[in-house]
Amino acid sequence: MFSVSAFLESFGPLVWAARYTVLVSVLGIGLGLVIGALICAARLSGIAAFRWLAAVWVSFLRGVPLLVQLLLLYFLLPVIGINVPAIAAAVIAVGICASAYISEIWRGAIMALPKGQTEAATAIGMGYRDVWMRIILPQAVTMSLPALVNELILLVKASSLVSVVGIMEITRASQAQAATTFRPMEVYLAAAAIYLAINLCLAAVGRYLEHRMAV
Repeated sequence: MFSVSAFLESFGPLVWAARYTVLVSVLGIGLGLVIGALICAARLSGIAAFRWLAAVWVSFLRGVPLLVQLLLLYFLLPVIGINVPAIAAAVIAVGICASAYISEIWRGAIMALPKGQTEAATAIGMGYRDVWMRIILPQAVTMSLPALVNELILLVKASSLVSVVGIMEITRASQAQAATTFRPMEVYLAAAAIYLAINLCLAAVGRYLEHRMAV
């Protein structure tokens, strides 16, 4: 039978393990934003070689599962003489994977803007930098915000994959606890509740930012 006490007792260790889930997700999305911006710029570049390299980057990362990317990076770095903690390898892998999707989100938002705005800004004497900083980017960021929040939520769920390299995040902690308590239903329901709480908070923050930026 379902044990309420076992369910409630599961939250302590799992909430403690959730710090790694949040850390990997937040740092991963941060790294993904930086790399994604560079890839987006390359995709929109007038240089064909840059566009081709960026397209290959996006195609590869979207075509290969995150788990495989994580394992490749985790075992490749020591081979080439770079020894990093498992948490660092996880953040890098998540960030690189996220960059492919983020670059396409931003590229789609930029390309969706009416070209007439850029032409009008240029016609009144605005420089290239001002056009991007004052016309294109503010609108692109606002338009892409819902998709970026959705990507962060997906990363939180995908972060469970980093358990394969020994990081004691929510999923790995729940597996260990289920094995010792012999209460898998209660433990995994507690893990599901924590994931749901994290993602509901992220969705709420996303709605708040959308409202503020729309004003």
